[in-house]
Parts: sequence; structure tokens; C-alpha cells
Amino acid sequence: MIEINLTKKLRSTGGSMLLDLELKIKKGEFVSLYGVSGAGKTCTLRVLSGLLTPDKGRIVVNGTTWFDAGKKINLSPQQRKIGYVFQDYALFPNMTVRQNLEFALQKGQSKSIVDNLVAIVELGDFLNRKPSTLSGGQQQRVALARALVQRPEILILDEPLSALDHKMRSKLQEYILKVHNAFNLTTILVSHNIGEIVKLSNHIYELHNGRVVREGKALDFFNAERNSAKFRFTGEVIHIEKEEVIYVVSVLVGNSVVKVVTDREEALALTLGDQVFVASKAFNPILERI
Repeated sequence: MIEINLTKKLRSTGGSMLLDLELKIKKGEFVSLYGVSGAGKTCTLRVLSGLLTPDKGRIVVNGTTWFDAGKKINLSPQQRKIGYVFQDYALFPNMTVRQNLEFALQKGQSKSIVDNLVAIVELGDFLNRKPSTLSGGQQQRVALARALVQRPEILILDEPLSALDHKMRSKLQEYILKVHNAFNLTTILVSHNIGEIVKLSNHIYELHNGRVVREGKALDFFNAERNSAKFRFTGEVIHIEKEEVIYVVSVLVGNSVVKVVTDREEALALTLGDQVFVASKAFNPILERI
């Protein structure tokens, strides 16, 4: 169980904001932090990992106090059992894949964990190559494996797949779920991709202005107060075209493109890249912007 109850005054070029958190995350859960940019999601990850010190409050993980302002307890990032995966990979360019992984080993730790991780995320063909010779997806697999070398209890993912194309993103999601289950992790994801959040998460917390304003199970979170439909799935608007008096909106769902006929008002309310629900009710297609 991760218990967070803290405050931290944040300052940026846009002004100041009070991060005021009260979170309880069960051991073994896969949770996502959702919200607009600047809501406090990444700062939440940073205070949990020890990269940012709260002004007041406590962080207790599985019965161990990581931070307590009143008792002046503040474990260093190295003392917290966390694996952190960033968007930019942060690999050592002068080292091979194997050297990047082995560099993360603790003194006296067996190298067998490296071989285990290489097998799980399928890096065997790349061990002697340097990061510059790898694709973005391959580099992110190395970053994911390296974050797990020290067998952390918590895996933190800060928009790790946002720079990848849809096909590679989908494949990396499978690897993330595989390691989450294989290592019995508690995983915390920050992402703006609705489909990704629903696919990976058990539970979602929505942040706004530094506070949790809503939470719920992943399957229900984005369906609250929406129309009842026979089916519903999420996708990304990739094309909008006018055909005589109607509009055709092309939506990328997984590896398939679904075309939905809609009227002028609905079409003009959408832009390329929007995340939408595609649903059907009484045989009529419905598009809902998320």
C-alpha cells in the first residue's frame, strides 16, 4: 500500500500552485494519473520518488516511512525501491545495451536478473549494440528493462510512449503489462492517451490544480454520465472529409481505421488528433470527443 498525504507549493513561469495530495494505492495495482498539462501529475511522481521534497506531510510505502516532515524522515531516491522510466530513454550513448543494463546492478547483485529481463522484453538480438543504432521502441525497451534491474517495488512511467507511433506504442504496452505482472509491481503511469490508460490501468486518478478531483476503475472512469450504447471503443481522429452534405470522420482504432458518417456541426467540433469514443445506439453511430 502506498499512502501519500502531503502538500508542496510549486512555482513555474505560469504562476504558483499548491500540490495537495491524498492518495492510497494498493500493492500490485496498475494506476494512471490523468489530467491536463500542469495539473501536478509529474510532480506527484517526483515527490514519491524523492526527486522533489514536500513542504508537509507523509509518504508511507508498505509500512515503511519514506517521508515524514514532522519527524524529519526523507529517504533518498536511491533508498526508495522505485524504477523510473522517462519519455526520453536516458540511456548511456557510449555503452552497449548489455552495459547499460549491467550498470544498474547493485554491488554484489547477480547478473541473472539482466538475462531474465532481456528474455522478457526480447532484447537478445541487440545486446552488443549502442543506443544510437536502435529504434525508439527498442531504446524504450532497454530503458524499461534497466528500470527493473534492481527489482523495484514500484514502477513509475512518465509518458514513456508518447514519442512512438501507434504500432510501436501498442507493442510496448504489451511489454509493460508483461513486466508488471511478472515482477508483481505496483505501477503508476502518467499518460494523455485515453486508449492506453484504459488498456493498462486498474484504477485512475484525475488531477486538477494539484488535487485529486475524481477517481474510479478504468473501465468505468470515462463512461460516467455518457449515453448507454451497445458498444463503445476509443480511437484517434486522423482524417475529416466533406462528401456532399455529410462529413466522414476516419478514426484510428488499434491498427484499423473506422469511418463514421456525421453532420457538419459534429465534424467541425473535431480536430485531427482528438481522442474520441465511437459508439453505436439503435444502429446509429455516435462520436463523442473525450
